[in-house]
Amino acid sequence: MGHPAAICDVKSTSEMTKDWNGIDQVVLRNPQGASAKVSLQGGQVTSWRNEKGEELLFTSSKAIFKPSKAIHGGIPIYFPQFGNCGSLEQHGFARNKFWTIEENTPDLQPNDFNAKGCVDLLLKPSEEDLKCWPYSFEFRLRVLLGVDGDLTLISRVRNVNGKPFAFSFAYHTYLLVSDISEVRIEGLETVDYLDNLRQRERFTGTRRCLVWNPWEKKSKSMVDFADEEYKQMLCVDGAAIEKPITLKPGEEWTGRLQLLVVPSTFCSEQFNL
Repeated sequence: MGHPAAICDVKSTSEMTKDWNGIDQVVLRNPQGASAKVSLQGGQVTSWRNEKGEELLFTSSKAIFKPSKAIHGGIPIYFPQFGNCGSLEQHGFARNKFWTIEENTPDLQPNDFNAKGCVDLLLKPSEEDLKCWPYSFEFRLRVLLGVDGDLTLISRVRNVNGKPFAFSFAYHTYLLVSDISEVRIEGLETVDYLDNLRQRERFTGTRRCLVWNPWEKKSKSMVDFADEEYKQMLCVDGAAIEKPITLKPGEEWTGRLQLLVVPSTFCSEQFNL
């Protein structure tokens, strides 16, 4: 596409490159050596590394990096539908579309001033999209890499349609782990969740969050996922799926995801996200 990246702070902290399959991507860096890669396919973060160069996001070794194919890894965006709970393709179409870089964007908010590199992306529906989901929208995505290496995604969905519409949404965040059997998730013990393996029966556990791993059986049935890779990943999503978001004409919704590495309360020598 050849557009210069829209930089929110210092130009030297961001550059446009291509991935191994020739798809445009933006690489963000901070002075400490942390980095992130954002593919224009799907507006998807495909890599997030700390200052030591260690990868923090999981991507399958068999992931397919081709136009219109979902990438199993990084942080795909599910919009305007989650799962198969509607008439659209699985998890909606945003993750399979090419996004454009938006040059003229609003100034950073005060709490975003610590970002050392960022890129602003824009998705609008194509004629094909409007045939299967007949609502006009503008989806703006800002990806920021902070001075401390934290990664922030800010999504803004605006209804530019003449009538209301409803959508569901998720940041499907693939976290890289050393051993899934040793993973501990804290802070979600006393809220509700719907168990997809039990006909979405309600239990106590999570809210506004989705935790997922394909496990051994499903991994073997996925052509773009290696059989044993389920041991090295866990998806913990920020999501709005149980109750769809409804926007009237002219209204805008904002969602935010922030990822950072902090000392673990479980083991002082380990870190969690």
